[in-house]
Amino acid sequence: MSSPMAGSAASSSKDRPASRTSFIPELQSMMFALGDARRPLQETAALVEDVVHTQLITMLQHACEGAALRGSRVISAEDILFLMRRDKRKMGRLLKYLQFRDYKSKLLKSLEDEDPQQEPGSSLAGGNQRRQRLAQDFLVWMDQTGELLSLAERQEVDPVKQERMERMERRTQNMDQAQYTEFCESRQLSFAKKASKFRDWLDCSSLELKPNSIAMEILSYLAYETVAQIVDLSLLIKQEMMAKTDPVSHVISASYIHYNTHEVKKDPDSPEATPPSTPGSSHASKPLLQGNGSVDSRARQRKRKKSCPAAVEPPSGAIQPCHIREAIRRYNYRHTSAYRRTGMAFLAC
Repeated sequence: MSSPMAGSAASSSKDRPASRTSFIPELQSMMFALGDARRPLQETAALVEDVVHTQLITMLQHACEGAALRGSRVISAEDILFLMRRDKRKMGRLLKYLQFRDYKSKLLKSLEDEDPQQEPGSSLAGGNQRRQRLAQDFLVWMDQTGELLSLAERQEVDPVKQERMERMERRTQNMDQAQYTEFCESRQLSFAKKASKFRDWLDCSSLELKPNSIAMEILSYLAYETVAQIVDLSLLIKQEMMAKTDPVSHVISASYIHYNTHEVKKDPDSPEATPPSTPGSSHASKPLLQGNGSVDSRARQRKRKKSCPAAVEPPSGAIQPCHIREAIRRYNYRHTSAYRRTGMAFLAC
């Protein structure tokens, strides 16, 4: 069964107008910060953009249906929280993100309204916590057991986040100052920092119900988390593919080595040094046939090798589109059963 997520992403890249807002440059920087090569491939970033865009559009459509059932005029945080109720770990991450956003808002407000006579910390203690209260009120209404509500209070280590931090630490150990500066700038990139461009990218103006500001914050967070999970899974696929012996690449490497070692001194009886047989002289060409290939085909292959040596060079360390597609296929196969209505497995919820 092919992945609907990958298929829809591939079709959307063909049907989408070329004038649509693109996040490919930003995605390349995000992917570098998350573990990809220093210069991620543009075709890989384009595929990631299509997957993330398809996921968020589908999520918005589901959230719009939920908002309409509630009789709401806008898509709010409750509609997205309802979609995320199945995965408690990812729900916990979102609740912690909302806590962080509230804390950041209070901190910025306290710096703007700083009073020398004010007691330190009093502004933060009495600040607004609208995101947390909104989420808590909705979870109290939706979850009678209180299990989802307790997710924000848990202090356990998130293994996914921990692995990402350890991977970043390992990468930065061998960086010079310029590389580390570029890495830090890439880490600071997010969809939330380009809110207007992000809204245009999602084409929110065409939606029947528009997401409000908090819903857009959550969507930008989920977009980044989707990119991060794609990179996480693709790195695992890439490592697995490198560990396995590919018989095709082995044959290519062997022929490449043989060609390079015998290029200087040519055997007069080799096919390359022998002129091609004339049409109709089938008896003369029989001793020169090897396998299913003729002298002409082998000569053409040699010429292609001379004119295009990059074809036999090993691929770079960057994530390839095939790694993305295989990662999505496996993830979709394991998680589609929970989303039988659409066949779409959300990567971030």
